[in-house]
Amino acid sequence: MDITYPRGAGQYALRFESLFKQGRAMAFPCDESGHVMLDELSERARSNYLYARAVVGREYATPAVVREFR
Repeated sequence: MDITYPRGAGQYALRFESLFKQGRAMAFPCDESGHVMLDELSERARSNYLYARAVVGREYATPAVVREFR
């Protein structure tokens, strides 16, 4: 199944860096504004995204939109 994202989506990721473990992060496909299409994520990815978002400032840093190079 092909997923259709808004313009620019799939070229960007919303990246949550761990506050405690250098190099550990969670990243999710998003558009250039950082909007993640929750309905397009797998159940596990959606759960991980909601968790990362809930623990910003305690376990993960504020997320950043990064350009994905493929």
